[in-house]
Amino acid sequence: MESVSLEDFYKETAALVPADINKEIGHFNIFKIDDFTASLKKGSTMPYNRRAYYKISIISGRNKAQYADKEIDIEKNALLFATPKIPYHYLPQDDNQFGYFCIFTHDFLVQNKSGVVLDDLPIFQPGGYPVFQVTDEAVEEITAIFKKMYKEISSDYAYKYDLLRNYVLELIHYGQKLQPATSLYPLHTAAARVSSLFIELLERQFPIESPHQKLQLRTAKDYASQLAVHVNHLNKVLKENTGKTTTDIISSRIVQEAKILLKQTDWNISQIAYSLGFEEVAHFSNFFRKQTALAPLAFRS
Repeated sequence: MESVSLEDFYKETAALVPADINKEIGHFNIFKIDDFTASLKKGSTMPYNRRAYYKISIISGRNKAQYADKEIDIEKNALLFATPKIPYHYLPQDDNQFGYFCIFTHDFLVQNKSGVVLDDLPIFQPGGYPVFQVTDEAVEEITAIFKKMYKEISSDYAYKYDLLRNYVLELIHYGQKLQPATSLYPLHTAAARVSSLFIELLERQFPIESPHQKLQLRTAKDYASQLAVHVNHLNKVLKENTGKTTTDIISSRIVQEAKILLKQTDWNISQIAYSLGFEEVAHFSNFFRKQTALAPLAFRS
């Protein structure tokens, strides 16, 4: 699976690049979904890939969104947040599609410009569910923000990109308010910190982008060693904070990546097994079957 760069995006969509973008730190642009409807009707669908930029969309219309290994049916309206860490796409289910989306790079919301650390924001945390089906009333509120961005991007205001950052942050906070409170306000305890560091360490190993890339940390003991805690303590902390054992969490994340590699690459089973840290294909097949009740080839077909 390849990562789609900004250059790829503009080449595929023939969209115009803002004339003064090179004067700005990072990259930002905004589009009307209506402008892409014609190409979608011709059978050109957005490929399922990781992208080298962040994206926020408000979509009205029936769609099927695929995000990591999840598939979500969107009946009417949805607010979507996408990060470079996770592959995604959405498939229009009818011709009546409208809304807006904006794209931006990590540097656009760099901390000294925005006051936030982008990847620390709950909405962009791995393992989340950043697709929100929203009401018509919410669509009006969200669309109003996008319309202000769409108008501002063409202005000659000297500080327009500072203003655009504020609008992007407003969208992010709107989405985060839709998340469960428990995901927004974690307990600041030593145990919660160990849990957070474990998840960060786990996600740092993904995505797997080459069959020559190999998972380095595979077991609960590996992670405990990296975190300088006893494996029993790590297991106890994760069980208390997540309801799952260390091994369960690791296995769940590996099988998620396995599903992505099986569906979205042409790597053979041996290559996938190796990249996920399995020395024998049989071990990987047994693991995958235990987790999904399917053999890898059966899942791929």
